[in-house]
Amino acid sequence: MEIIDVICEAAQKSTPTADVGLIRRCHDFAKQRHAGQMRRSGEPYLVHPLGVAKIIAELNLDVASICAGLLHDCVEDTSATSEDIGRLFGTEIQRLVDGVTKLGQIAWNTREERQAENFRKMLLAMARDIRVILVKLADRVDNMRTLQYVSRDKQERIARETREIYSPIANRLGIQWMKVELEDLAFRYLEPDDYQDLSTKMAGTQAGRDVYIAEVCQELQRVLAAASIPAQVSGRAKSFWSINQKMKRTGRELEQVYDIVAFRIITDSVQNCYAALGIVHSSWMPVPGRFKDYIALPKPNLYQSLHTTVIGPGADRMEVQIRTPEMHRTAEQGIAAHWQYKEPTVLGTGDRQAFAWLHQLMEWQRDLKDPTEFIQTVKIDLFQEEVFVFTPKGDVKALPKGATPIDFAYAVHSKIGDHCSGARVNGVMVPLRYPLRNGDTVDIITSTSQKPSKDWLKFVVTSSAQTKIRHHLRNEQRERSRRLGRDILARELRNHHRSLATAEKERLLDKAAAALRLSSADDLIVHVGYGKVAAEHAYAAIYPQAQSVDATAENLPAAAVEASAQARRMTKRSVGGVRVQGEADIVVRFAKCCSPVPGDDIVAFISRGRGVIVHTRECPKALNLDPARRVEVSWDEETRMLRPVAVEVISTDRPGILAAISKCFTEFGVNIIQAKCKTTEDRRGINTFQVTVSHVDQLKKVVRALQGIEGVTSAERQ
Repeated sequence: MEIIDVICEAAQKSTPTADVGLIRRCHDFAKQRHAGQMRRSGEPYLVHPLGVAKIIAELNLDVASICAGLLHDCVEDTSATSEDIGRLFGTEIQRLVDGVTKLGQIAWNTREERQAENFRKMLLAMARDIRVILVKLADRVDNMRTLQYVSRDKQERIARETREIYSPIANRLGIQWMKVELEDLAFRYLEPDDYQDLSTKMAGTQAGRDVYIAEVCQELQRVLAAASIPAQVSGRAKSFWSINQKMKRTGRELEQVYDIVAFRIITDSVQNCYAALGIVHSSWMPVPGRFKDYIALPKPNLYQSLHTTVIGPGADRMEVQIRTPEMHRTAEQGIAAHWQYKEPTVLGTGDRQAFAWLHQLMEWQRDLKDPTEFIQTVKIDLFQEEVFVFTPKGDVKALPKGATPIDFAYAVHSKIGDHCSGARVNGVMVPLRYPLRNGDTVDIITSTSQKPSKDWLKFVVTSSAQTKIRHHLRNEQRERSRRLGRDILARELRNHHRSLATAEKERLLDKAAAALRLSSADDLIVHVGYGKVAAEHAYAAIYPQAQSVDATAENLPAAAVEASAQARRMTKRSVGGVRVQGEADIVVRFAKCCSPVPGDDIVAFISRGRGVIVHTRECPKALNLDPARRVEVSWDEETRMLRPVAVEVISTDRPGILAAISKCFTEFGVNIIQAKCKTTEDRRGINTFQVTVSHVDQLKKVVRALQGIEGVTSAERQ
């Protein structure tokens, strides 16, 4: 049976009235358009859209989604246009394909900005129609399954993107099998040595594990049957990525990690879920603190199940999950198990309220104009474990682990967050940085005189709170810069016997803003206040006819003047190894929070009184700075320099370990300028080295070598 027949059969099984004729027409169109195109594997390109459509069909999505899977690369990779899709297959399919298609002919400053803007487009489309992200996730799964055919650099980039964005989104949408597969595939390509080592060890213990799973399943089935509880029992090893993370957290080898097997009990009702839990706890000793009730308190992605860990047969820890068939379907397929496509999908009530976080994307779109910051905010929001707290009226709020009363206040309403002056938790006054715990009842105290503080950014953890606080602070900063800019510009005009009020009345500031490629007169004033536009340059743009022209330049053709200036810029070495918007003679400072080194992706911000401050693009503190003050910078490859950076090495406490670490630095030509070493109570060594490197590649090589030293459990840049 051909793949397209399998897809049509799956569509009809899910929806007997499915229009398989439309699916076949989309297949024929994709086959025609992709004719002659080949994948890196040597297979016809059509294999990929068919693979994507098959995954979508297995998720039991509708015909439009399957068609979008078949057509999703046509607009980007063939001569087909979006209008062709709409004319031939309808506006619904056209809209889905548009949402999935990457941005085309737009010239972004950097690859990172382009990538970030692609994510912005995709996530905003997702907020309007969840099927967009489901198709995109299917696309990513199929690409990850064939990642072995691309270059090593591309493998790492795509795998990192998958780990940071797509796997967390699959988790947030509750599609468990997809999350697990994407995590394991990303692990395989990002940490190939660790993956191969774990894979080999797991294969070596497979036979014994299968016997253990069969015995425990049989025993669970027996005790449940004795209590007249109908149930299906199964067991499986946890994912490679999950086991690897547990090994790193505990510092243990695979042989010392006991609860790598999870058992699942599926029974017919919620009542029997709790009855089965009682049977398990009465048959084996429960491990304190390892019980979680996600039936009474579902996760935000609709996941429901009882989780417990007990000391099972052979004195081994074993995790048991208990749920109903409906809960299991939701756990595996997430939102795809609930979504209805009878009408154009707009988030509404009922189940869809559980995905209110999608609405935040629209708010962030308004508040965060910088695409890199937008996607960074989304990434922060995706990587969270929840705690459940209560309002004074008894409503439940799910917040990330480590959330504070400020986070809670913004979760209730942005105005409550803005004016939060204090909080009571369980009736007792607590500091605003107090970390909330499961079951806390939180009462927020507000004051009209209270405003968001920059200090709040040091301890809030939710993206919503961070975004609202930054937005408020930037508005305040912009207003201060506007007032300062007006004062500076008015003074500059007075020096030339002119008036700012007259210039504004004659709309000269609007013309000057256009000449300086700014959007408005207000922007011009703000840029003067920030220091991005010098007052004399602003005056020259407002009254260009009043400026004297350099006699030498006047006698030269404009192209010759520009060529001469360009030559001077290019031949002059930069100050501090960094060029600011192409200029070499601007002094810069390097932020201590992220310590950029040559080769890092960098960005800079103008700081009044301190000049240009350079950060790495991923620096969290850079997110708190106003994008209006950002300037583009690049490393000057002609200037060789050494930059300090901190490396933390965690190791076992054994004789000779420091000598081995020091030797490793030396072998890679890295000089240690400072070291702080201490031993913890559990006999671990925590060593922080301040070193100098000439390029980020040198740093990466030495960190990889440090990770390979016997006794070193982790080594990473700080």
